[in-house]
This record gives sequence, C-alpha cells and structure tokens, in this order.
Amino acid sequence: MADGRPAPAVWLVDKPAGPTSHDIVARIRRALPGKAKVGHAGTLDPFATGLLVVLVGSATRLSRYLVGLSKRYEATFRLGYRSETLDPEGPITDGGPVPSRPAVLPALAEVADRDSQATPAFSAARVDGERLWRAARRGDTAPGPERTIVIHELTLESFDQETGDAGVSIHCGSGTYVRQIAADVGDVLGCGAYCATLRRTGVGPWDVADAVAPDDVTAEGGIDLRAGLPGLGLRRMNAAERDEVRFGRPIAAAGATGELVALVDDAGLHAVARRAGGELRPTVVLS
Repeated sequence: MADGRPAPAVWLVDKPAGPTSHDIVARIRRALPGKAKVGHAGTLDPFATGLLVVLVGSATRLSRYLVGLSKRYEATFRLGYRSETLDPEGPITDGGPVPSRPAVLPALAEVADRDSQATPAFSAARVDGERLWRAARRGDTAPGPERTIVIHELTLESFDQETGDAGVSIHCGSGTYVRQIAADVGDVLGCGAYCATLRRTGVGPWDVADAVAPDDVTAEGGIDLRAGLPGLGLRRMNAAERDEVRFGRPIAAAGATGELVALVDDAGLHAVARRAGGELRPTVVLS
C-alpha cells in the first residue's frame, strides 16, 4: 500500500445471488482502506452468481482491456414458461407444453448459430440516453435494438421434461445476454422459456474455481499479473525501463509482441503500452 491506499490489483470474485455487481463493488470499497477506487469488468445480474472480475486502485484503468473477454456460463433454461424480465424476477406466465429432448437439441443449435440478438427490455443498455429498464418499468417492455453477438458453444447438459428444466453450458462473446438466449430458444420451440439460474464460470482464461468471496478481498493480493493481461502482448522491463514507464515515457519495442503490450517485471504489471514504430508508448500506467 502507498499512502494507506491499496495497491493496484485484479481480483477474481465469486458473486453470490442477490446483490448487484454494483453492490459487490460498494461492499469491497467500504472494506478497503484509503477510499480506494474499485470497479468491475463485466456486470452480472442480481439473480446470477459466479465470476466477477474486480479492479482495485489504479487497476480500474484496465477495464477497457478486460470487458471484451469471452465468457463461460452454466444455466438452467426453464421451458414452458415466459418471464417478462427473462429471469426469475418475472412476472412469470405459462408458455405452453414442454417438448421432448429431441426437439430441444436443434432449437439450441439454431439459436447458437445466430450472430445477433435483441437487447432485453429489462437491461442496463441505453437507448436515446435512457436505460432500457427505466422505460420498461414505465410499461414500455419492447426489446431494445439488435446487437451483434458470438455464441461459441451452447450445449445441453441435462433435461427434465417434467419440470421443463434444461441445463446448458454456454461459451459466448462479451455483451451476449444469456437471458435472451433462453427466451429465443423458447420462441423457437413455441413453448416459451426463461433463464431460471445462471452462473458465470469463466472470463477469458480465468476460472471461478480460483475466485474468492467478496469479503476476502484485501488491500494486498489479487491474481498474479506477471504474465500480463489476456489478449495483450508482453514485454518484460528492467529497472531503468520501469522507471521511465512510471512517468509515462516510451521505451524500446524490442522483444515485445502485439500492438497493445503489457509491461511487466518480476513485481507484476506496471503499464499497458501501444506500439508506435520502434517504441512502446504507455497508455495506462498503474504505479
């Protein structure tokens, strides 16, 4: 810590059901000394659990490089019902008879093959400067605009025709709404569906098995960033180069890979730089 403030860090946190992602961030902020900055790289709905990437101190500046990472989920799609919010918050109504397992598989494949989806009416996305959920609470529950998505994998893991519960695993690109995937599958089947449970199991290369509870985030620690950040190149620095980077000065690009490069030494990640000719010019400096 410097001046009583936590060191910049990235934490893998296992979010429980109930609180919003903002609530988790606020809880961690209150627990840390020095009025620390705390943020996250990818929202989870209140009913959802699992991996929330939490950024502490100047590491909040890294959010732009992490929000675009792919995500992995385990979910329960409840077939035969419709939910206005597409999740357990409801209200929930009957949707129709639950089909057999052989009908579910091609419906999942059809939805997985799509490259766009509607933005759920109850979401934090903005249209004309207003959050969609605010308009939905006024009675305007029309879906938002279509957004481009990527679904790498949508696999049926279990199926109970009596309850209508289909357990699925999902690997998708950033910005994909799993709630909307559930509703789209229900529409293809003609019986309705909503996302009854949702757990994020991975973000990029990180796994929820390595996450800690929100109350276990401390002023020192976090994940080891000596290998840089996923999706970025890497450049190891000597002490003299580290001192230059601390003041935002460029260093030689020799030995670096990629256009955006994580600058590290044995102590960890110090900055992210952009290649400019034969130089690496820092765009984000952590210390």
